[in-house]
Amino acid sequence: MTEKTSENLLIRKKAMDYLSRREHSYQELNTKLLKKSFNPSIVDIELEKLIKDGLLSDKRFTESFIRSRKNQGKGPLRIRSELSIKGVKSQLIEDELEEVKEQEWTQLAVEALKKKLGNDSELDYHKQLKLMRFLSTRGFSKQQVKSAISHCLNNLSSD
Repeated sequence: MTEKTSENLLIRKKAMDYLSRREHSYQELNTKLLKKSFNPSIVDIELEKLIKDGLLSDKRFTESFIRSRKNQGKGPLRIRSELSIKGVKSQLIEDELEEVKEQEWTQLAVEALKKKLGNDSELDYHKQLKLMRFLSTRGFSKQQVKSAISHCLNNLSSD
């Protein structure tokens, strides 16, 4: 067995090990493998083989990542930023985020607010500002924040 073949097998085995735990983006997996001091050109070859075999997919990673972050109560702006950092192409990010309807994002913001508020029924101006900052750091757009705050104010006034 040649040295190159041996390294190919080691790279594939390590990549499969990472992928068995969770989906990874191409760039993320590439970075992890390069940190293990593998030959960059062989890493590229092996990653391309994994893509060809259907085992590595940025689309699948993006779908999984969005689902995971939505479950954590994160908004589209933050998710977009995190995916970009992980090396996912902007067009793929936009395509996948468009699959989620605006109503879903607003509802997610409302749920995050309800969870944050708990049993607190007071929503004065300062608390509204604090909640707006909270939703903004979670990655919700200005419109989603505004809609979620309005929803909570309407529900509090109707109680």
